[in-house]
Amino acid sequence: MSSSVPRLVVAAPSSGSGKTTVATGLMAAFAARGLAVSPHKVGPDYIDPGYHALATGRVGRNLDAYLCGPELVGPLFLHGARGCDIAVVEGVMGLYDGAAGEGELASTAHVAKLLRAPVVLVVDASSQSRSVAALVHGFVSWDPEVRVGGVILNKVASDRHEVMLREALEQTGVPVLGVLRRAPQVDTPSRHLGLVPVAERRAEAVEAVAAMAAQVSDGCDLDALVGLARSAGALSGAAWDAAEAVSSPTHHPTRSDEQPKPRVAVAGGPAFTFSYAEHTELLTAAGADVVPFDPLRDEELPEGTRGLVIGGGFPEVYAAELSANEPLRKAVADLAQSGAPVAAECAGLLYLCRELDGLPMCGVLDAGARMTERLTLGYRDAVAVGDSVLAAAGTRMRGHEFHRTAVEPGAGAEPAWGLRTPQRRVEGFVRRGVHASYLHTHWAAEPGVARRFVERCRTS
Repeated sequence: MSSSVPRLVVAAPSSGSGKTTVATGLMAAFAARGLAVSPHKVGPDYIDPGYHALATGRVGRNLDAYLCGPELVGPLFLHGARGCDIAVVEGVMGLYDGAAGEGELASTAHVAKLLRAPVVLVVDASSQSRSVAALVHGFVSWDPEVRVGGVILNKVASDRHEVMLREALEQTGVPVLGVLRRAPQVDTPSRHLGLVPVAERRAEAVEAVAAMAAQVSDGCDLDALVGLARSAGALSGAAWDAAEAVSSPTHHPTRSDEQPKPRVAVAGGPAFTFSYAEHTELLTAAGADVVPFDPLRDEELPEGTRGLVIGGGFPEVYAAELSANEPLRKAVADLAQSGAPVAAECAGLLYLCRELDGLPMCGVLDAGARMTERLTLGYRDAVAVGDSVLAAAGTRMRGHEFHRTAVEPGAGAEPAWGLRTPQRRVEGFVRRGVHASYLHTHWAAEPGVARRFVERCRTS
């Protein structure tokens, strides 16, 4: 089976060049033309996909060759792009920047090659003129397998500046597909872990996306960009399917499959915005009734909850509000005490602690959490230390850490993971039905995690 979904990868020489503005603006501009646009983000970023979803009306999805393996990039892309007219993939960092010490692995260039997609290079031209040609030439020639199909010049100061840049780029043979002036109205606020998520600034985010779309529509040749997207090579293979992923060769339908679906509550709202769409899809395919709830507003867990998933986000920003919701904190603690399966990642780990910055949390774990000045960031190679509701001992998974908090102690008597990189250490907590860790994982890489979790929800 092959697919030829038109697609573009939006990349840049470095972070801060304007990838998010251009990618999100392109998505919104194409959608405004009546196209069904599939939004994607290279790497483990949770925040940009929220803006992508706002621009397209579709779920923003991540493509991470480290977390999921190169072999899943194409299938996961095709899964997200089902029924779409065009796909836009926003890159990560600089075009050739990948996992530390792993060569091109998980770089934007790597994903572009896996997708056989042309690259649009967004260049911050604010402090250069003729030198832009040398920069673009270097990026175009570095890896012959990466096809840079055009350049969008960002932060251009004036008409004269634009003329100088265009004249210089004529020597490279790379077409200029867009020129964007400085536009403060499309800026989005940032804080300690990057952009402020859409869920925390919905009205302002809508305005920002509209401004991005207007700027891109006015400054870019949309017809040429669509034409470039249509030049992408065909992808072979089938789209990823959650039901197929969770099916096991040893699994046979039994009477238990006909029982009512166990209800799994999934935390959401402004404090818990980090999650991969595939997690919910896998839980549903494994037989769960997935119900979202907002720990900032809901004083009870959804009725009949048999399992709980608390992903990442910013509980440190909402610590006072989370702490003030005593009824829900008690409900979470009671559920965990009953032995029900609870899976918590990063923000979820903090919420389960005894306290966060001195404010009471759920008290499920005998550990304290606090904000720090130190950023912990990077991919991790992990192995399950013992059996848990998520994984059998010895299960290998890759994950990602991204936080400015610290939990003391950093691991319980039964740790969640043994980390092999960047240094060997144990991390996280396994206690009865609880699995809590700083590690963000992508369950599509190990769908047995979802199947195991739902099975435990049935039997706990």
